[in-house]
Amino acid sequence: MKTMPLFIISALAAVVLSTSAFTQTATVQVFEDGMAQTVPGFKKSSDWIQHDLWVEADFDSDGDGDPDRLHVDVTRPLQTKTEGLKVHVIYETSPYFSGVGSNGKQYFWDPKHELGDEPPMHEHPPAIRHGSKRPVMSRTLIRTWVPRGFAVVHSASPGTGLSEGCPTVGGTNEAQAPKCVIDWLNGRAKGYTSVDGDEEVVADWCTGNVGMTGTSYNGTLPLAAATTGVEGLKAIIPVSPNTSYYHYYRSHGLVRHPGGYMGEDVDVLYDFINSGYPEGREWCDCNVRDEILVAGADRLTGDLNDFWAGRNYANQLGDLKAAVLLAHGFNDWNVMPDHSVRIYEGLKAKGTPCQIYLHQGGHGGPPPADQMNRWFTRYVCGVENDVEKDARSWVVREGESRKNPTAYAEYPHPKAEAVDVFPNGDGTGVGTLGGKRGQGVQVLVDDVAFKGGDLAKVGSSNHRLLFATPILKQDLHLSGYSELTIRLASSRPAANLSVWLVSLPWTPKGKINANLVTRGWADPQNQTSLRESEALTPGEYVELSFTLQPDDQVIPAGQQLGLMIFSSDREFTLWPKAGTELSVDLAGTSLSLPVVGGKAALKRATGR
Repeated sequence: MKTMPLFIISALAAVVLSTSAFTQTATVQVFEDGMAQTVPGFKKSSDWIQHDLWVEADFDSDGDGDPDRLHVDVTRPLQTKTEGLKVHVIYETSPYFSGVGSNGKQYFWDPKHELGDEPPMHEHPPAIRHGSKRPVMSRTLIRTWVPRGFAVVHSASPGTGLSEGCPTVGGTNEAQAPKCVIDWLNGRAKGYTSVDGDEEVVADWCTGNVGMTGTSYNGTLPLAAATTGVEGLKAIIPVSPNTSYYHYYRSHGLVRHPGGYMGEDVDVLYDFINSGYPEGREWCDCNVRDEILVAGADRLTGDLNDFWAGRNYANQLGDLKAAVLLAHGFNDWNVMPDHSVRIYEGLKAKGTPCQIYLHQGGHGGPPPADQMNRWFTRYVCGVENDVEKDARSWVVREGESRKNPTAYAEYPHPKAEAVDVFPNGDGTGVGTLGGKRGQGVQVLVDDVAFKGGDLAKVGSSNHRLLFATPILKQDLHLSGYSELTIRLASSRPAANLSVWLVSLPWTPKGKINANLVTRGWADPQNQTSLRESEALTPGEYVELSFTLQPDDQVIPAGQQLGLMIFSSDREFTLWPKAGTELSVDLAGTSLSLPVVGGKAALKRATGR
């Protein structure tokens, strides 16, 4: 046998050693227990590559004749440069990254005016100072995901910060903008080193797989992007997303403001985020804010119209492919829980992979970190961790940590059944709520000076009607939507209608879900259609049905479940002058409760 020449042996040995050394030093993602783990090689923040760029969009929303360019930042592991590593992306987009406007009351609509009257216009706030942090406009998500081997990307919404275009508050460019960024990550759109230059930037370090998340407006935009069906967007985790601007600013035909922001409407939000290039703001103000938002919002009637329908993402789910994990708080009175529950129901109907995480708190509150990690690991990274076999619904029970949700097969609870109860007796005191249909007419007098909590805690008032079950002998679990059917007459051609479910006795400064179970609002003028108001004939009865906000709550034994009906809600509705009388026909009024265990469970709890 001939021996191999020494120089060949040496060369082969060098190749083997080189390959061995590369194998030992190559840095890759690590997955354990179905989750992406922190990897020491990705953890050193001083090694991260950070830069910004402008992605060219396929739209011109500021009317200058050129495609808008969108400001984007990137934070990625060093190994994407030194080792040729390709990584997946976690992406957040926002109109808030570059500053916001004033929340002064003079810049909101004045709620003090009569229903049906033309509302007085509010002032516009001072211009937002223009600018943005570079090269990184936001630090969110970076320390969570880059050490686990992802790149993190942020972008400013059109017309905000260093992104060109106009803010549209739910317009099509808000969905198309993140789509264009994802197209750039997949090599389908161009990126540039400056807003007006021609030096290109490519994302050759990206696998093309993207997950999106964010809270509130930042949670709305992942859903907006997903409705475009963009290739590469594999999963989203929207937290407290505003999924319909009509449901945010209106309720069953009624002008109703988000909790904590009395007088806000879609044009006020526009002013709040309008932080883009100063030279383009006048055009955007005239052509978007005034001609589209103010003109389309219709604060006069509160009716649903095409403007609002076009800003409802539940109407746009047909092309959505991304797996969706929704998160929301049942006591979020800013972006109310119906926003996520409606989308969840739509996704289930179309067979999209989806889960929902619901807690007892207020605005915000993402799923536990491990749950988010498992979701992105499965659908962005493609690791088979069986997350799709987990429970569909996760509810944080009363008093429990948000990190410790209870798993349920579905939301609403699979054993929840609609059970009708009826108000009876004198509601100006405390009437009864039970299985016997009521008789007679009860009258309340509107006075917006009284807050709902104040009306619920007093033993009697002619400004509300209150009906309560017997003291509960057992816990009563409600899960889903309650629905009120009511027959009423108004002494005036227009009236607010507000309804609360409460747990009694009302406890001053009680825990977040100790008193208020859920609530809802409706316009009696929209008894037949949300798209067309019909003036009420004073003294003439109308019948309407509407849902309250969805809930999942256990009313403890020793409490009473109460139905409170009143007119103007000081914290949410317009403020007409006091004195409108609402006459409620108890024989035509009922409440459908989503009781876990149905009639039998309600009977055990009430003893009737």
